[in-house]
Amino acid sequence: MLFGQEHVERYQATDGEEGHEWQGTHTLLLTTTGRKSGQQRTTPLIYDPVGDAYAIVASKGGADEPPAWYLNLEADPTVEVQVKADRFTANARTASEEEKAEIWPQMVKQWPAYNDYQAATERPIPIVLLERA
Repeated sequence: MLFGQEHVERYQATDGEEGHEWQGTHTLLLTTTGRKSGQQRTTPLIYDPVGDAYAIVASKGGADEPPAWYLNLEADPTVEVQVKADRFTANARTASEEEKAEIWPQMVKQWPAYNDYQAATERPIPIVLLERA
């Protein structure tokens, strides 16, 4: 997704009043710890609730390599999440194949381009579940 730091700051400052709704869908803020730098990195991502968790898609627009945030959470699955004014620590995990089969259509409904992204790469695009710690 193409968001700048100003998007993140506006979202944080307004408890998501600005930035949560985006191009007909909604976004959360995911903060991971850089696997090399140790720095906190915050990324706005499209999400959808799945039970008590939130689902996000590690698409990187259909690139052959996964997004940096995904590599970061693989190295350290403890993340910070903000959905509107709700800020919490979560454990991030890649959805199983069975879970992905159920959740993928739901995520495509949120952002139809996910199907195009998957068609553009041989890499299976993972769905990540963010579960409150």
